Amino acid sequence: MRSSVTGDRASLAQHGMWLTERTGVSGGAAHHMPLAVHLEGPLDEAALRDACAAVAARHPVLASALVEEDGELRLVPGAAGPPFTVEDAAEDDVPAALGEEVARPFDLSAGPLARFTLFRLDPKRHVLLVVAHHAAFDGMSKDLLLRDLAAAYGGSPLAALETSYGTATAGEHDRVAAELEAAAEFWRPRWKDGGGLLLPGLRRVSLRAAPGGTVDVALGSGLGSALGPAAERIGVTRFELLLAAVHTLLYSYGNAPATVSVDVSTRTGQTRDHVGMFVNELPVTASPGGTPSLDGASSPDGTFAAFARSVRDELRAAYRFREVPVARALGGVSPRASLTPVSMSYRRRGEDPLFPDLASRVEWTMSNGTVRGTLHLQAVEAPDGGVTALLRFDPECLDRASCEAVAGHLTTLLRAVAARPDTPIAELPLPPRQQGATVTAAPSAAGSAALTSAGTAVAGGSAVLEEVLEIWREVLGFDDIAPDDDLFDLGGHSLSITQIIARVRDRMGVELSFEVFIDTPTAAGVAAEADRLREEAC
Repeated sequence: MRSSVTGDRASLAQHGMWLTERTGVSGGAAHHMPLAVHLEGPLDEAALRDACAAVAARHPVLASALVEEDGELRLVPGAAGPPFTVEDAAEDDVPAALGEEVARPFDLSAGPLARFTLFRLDPKRHVLLVVAHHAAFDGMSKDLLLRDLAAAYGGSPLAALETSYGTATAGEHDRVAAELEAAAEFWRPRWKDGGGLLLPGLRRVSLRAAPGGTVDVALGSGLGSALGPAAERIGVTRFELLLAAVHTLLYSYGNAPATVSVDVSTRTGQTRDHVGMFVNELPVTASPGGTPSLDGASSPDGTFAAFARSVRDELRAAYRFREVPVARALGGVSPRASLTPVSMSYRRRGEDPLFPDLASRVEWTMSNGTVRGTLHLQAVEAPDGGVTALLRFDPECLDRASCEAVAGHLTTLLRAVAARPDTPIAELPLPPRQQGATVTAAPSAAGSAALTSAGTAVAGGSAVLEEVLEIWREVLGFDDIAPDDDLFDLGGHSLSITQIIARVRDRMGVELSFEVFIDTPTAAGVAAEADRLREEAC
């Protein structure tokens, strides 16, 4: 089965993630997806090892690697399959051991993209930790992997998937190409990059990944379950209700409108049983206050239910383009770990797996110790309708007390909405507007560095600059490109960067780093770096 990924084109989402890893934007373990299964009873370790191998054989993407070939990213078999290791651990040492294993880096170019570690606490108590890279895994993959793992452990053979991962990815590429123009037309009036943000205690705004903290949103079984009936009364899903509540809270802080990026599944009937990365990030912009006045104030004149339905309509309109990355449709979006400073994910999970003769408990919302962007809300809906929610935050942007305040405000708002979803927004228990100016993402060093590089290259009349400009014209499809034009302003994206690097390598004999496209995303900046690398090689 591993040969089914040989030479397959990576998906656009995988390409974007690979680029953020290469540029350092991803922040270490930000794309590591951990899943811990606590097992009690007479575990057959050999059977579990065989079951993990069977899962990896059925889902060869877990054993793959990501390799750039001639400007195109491809999935190839990794150097080895996902390892299975066993470690003895005292119960008090388990949290630290889990954290250390979650943080251990992956080598995307060598693979594999997953690993299994069994911690043996005593003969009848074990913790199985699965860590997979997001490039080969998503939220739904957790359910699929555990379903297959429990079946294989119980002795059931795992049938081969009807469609290979490469075939599924090729189909996605075709669909994205067909929808690209319409997606650009849809997103062009909606997408606004670089807007400010107001949150309690906010010091700075980040679109990168960084070590993060976690705060529980205390829904409890009562409130979590009550969101379902409230959503039904409004005519929305629980996800849409929660998204509308987040927008309402951001509005109360003074963000009108606010944009929240949400993770949406891109799975089709062909890929419903595939472990892999089938997810895209879409921005949803909304404000219950409508258009703000000149003084920045706005007055909501409708109910929460009506606003939630408007958020539902906007989100569902975007679903048509769920497979098209916004950066691919529009260009001008620099590599980043989160599309916007505030983001949200929501998914329905399956039942806990049934391992023969064992009791099991799964940590469905286990943290990797990082956060993408400034603030991320993770919500998981259980089979009984209850919802578990966590806020992940960047401590460099806001402290724990501030994040706890946001969590408390959200819980209070949801409690009111669950009781009376048709309450006028003006009558909801909302916090006061945050005082002070909005905080924007810190500008990169690209601007000043690009000017310096441009001055050096142009003043020297560098033939290198002209050669780089020709490559940019070929890749970007423009006849007229100035030395200091920004790659992303010209519509460049992750695939453009990979193609430019490949052509510079072939024609000029130097290997550009991905970081240069973050620090100096201009032809002049790239030419200066290529010139420097040539001189070092002499």
